[in-house]
Amino acid sequence: MADRRLQIFHAVAKHLSFTRAADAMFMTQPAVTFQIKQLEEQYGTRLFERRHGSISLTPAGELVLSYAERILALSDEMDTRLAEMTGEMRGPLLVGASTTIAEFMLPRVLGEFNALYPQVRARLTVANSESIEGRVAEHTLDVGLIEAPAKLSGLRSVSCCADVLVVICAPDYPLATMEAVTPAVLADYEFISREPGSGTREITDAYFRAHKIDPQQLKTQMELGSPEALKGVVATGLGFAIVSRAVVDKELRLGQLVAIALQPPLQRSLYLIQPEDRFQSRLAATFIDFARSKLKEMAA
Repeated sequence: MADRRLQIFHAVAKHLSFTRAADAMFMTQPAVTFQIKQLEEQYGTRLFERRHGSISLTPAGELVLSYAERILALSDEMDTRLAEMTGEMRGPLLVGASTTIAEFMLPRVLGEFNALYPQVRARLTVANSESIEGRVAEHTLDVGLIEAPAKLSGLRSVSCCADVLVVICAPDYPLATMEAVTPAVLADYEFISREPGSGTREITDAYFRAHKIDPQQLKTQMELGSPEALKGVVATGLGFAIVSRAVVDKELRLGQLVAIALQPPLQRSLYLIQPEDRFQSRLAATFIDFARSKLKEMAA
């Protein structure tokens, strides 16, 4: 079990709020403040700057946070390995997923996994693919699910399923009557893009380049950080977007959006990533096998 003060410090550092950290730790705010003060006295330095109702990490706080994340991850790993020695499947499972996977695919996977193993405490971190890859490399996540192979050294990538991407637009947008559309045709229309660092952004940029179109020359109107924001803007008729087919099932059924096939088709693999040099618990291995099977089933 990791030092309680370190857990509290980690919560405050992540939320950058004593109030939200207190809620997350089921404590009172004065109790959280007292524990942080004790930690600062122990190390003889301030860990947070407090000004105008907000807080930020000092350089010393940044250093402590980097160690705290590793210490807490090792503590969780110890709990898991001890549980395995008794034959139980229990303990924390730290999962990270890119936004598309987390919002539209992973809830079912985690729900069914929890039904099979109710003693497992899954903790989900949602960010773009680049951020998730970094967290797995730092060993603050056990496993990540992202939309492209890992680029950082020391990570292992395993393809888990295929994902088809399509063009979406509003029913009254000029592209809506087309059955299929080429990259050259899309270059003449307003584009609503995902943000840099997104796996979807990476693969669409590569797709346009492969067909002799510089992504910088597209009529990009906006860059948005989530599929939900993307769909909302596209539904207003401002332009088209390229998204996973799994993202728009509901909107297609309701007639709010239209999906158009890309010609040639655009398909990618989704990847499970994990550190190569870290002990893999039976819990993590079991989840990886389960997630691969479920995601392939959903893609089919």
